Amino acid sequence: MDELRVKIIVLISARTEWRAVSALFPGAEVQSSPIGECWLTSVLPAPGDKPQPVIFFHGGWGKISAAASTQYVIDRWKPELLINLGTCGGFEGKIERGAIILAERTLVYDIVEQMGDFDQAIAHYSTVIDLSWLDKEGPRAKICLPVQRALLVSGDRDLIVEEIPQLEARYGAVAGDWESGAIAYVAARNHTRLLILRGVTDLVGSSGGEAYGNFDLFKDATEKIMQRLVESLPCWLAKGI
Repeated sequence: MDELRVKIIVLISARTEWRAVSALFPGAEVQSSPIGECWLTSVLPAPGDKPQPVIFFHGGWGKISAAASTQYVIDRWKPELLINLGTCGGFEGKIERGAIILAERTLVYDIVEQMGDFDQAIAHYSTVIDLSWLDKEGPRAKICLPVQRALLVSGDRDLIVEEIPQLEARYGAVAGDWESGAIAYVAARNHTRLLILRGVTDLVGSSGGEAYGNFDLFKDATEKIMQRLVESLPCWLAKGI
């Protein structure tokens, strides 16, 4: 794959997400890398376009793997567009289960700064994602998928019920995940265009998390969401190439 000029990399983080996507490409020739598995496929963005080579890459779960895999794919293939497809947990009463979030901004919230300025530390790992290229007019301006543009907060842990009111009040957050904050931070520093789409698999509220202790619920929801996101991919590529 190194000899190809690949413009688009699709980065998948969690193992359950990767397995769901892998099931949609049963004939893929899977290769290995120091970070994770990957394969090459082609996607037809729109009738009349040329098929675009696209690499699906398993980046791994959590901020460490997310940052490492993002830098790895940028260094190796220098993509024009990096896409992260995945899942997130929603805040009960703030977003619906099954909603697709288009991340406009990301923020790493599990930083505990007690020697200096806490807000300054949080701001350091906050990233605004440039989505102006999605808003162009013309025949490619159609809506690919109903989305909710929002902030995604990331931490190396599942959402904690007691912290949700503060995340809502302080940042206006409606959902959280493990990786998008690291992916956006690294992509921005490499001046790489980025699209993050994450579907809400489950809700977390005062009574706890729907998927906590119920992995099958998360797995089933993940499979449905990842299929929707992959099926929408040609439309997003048509906007991005």
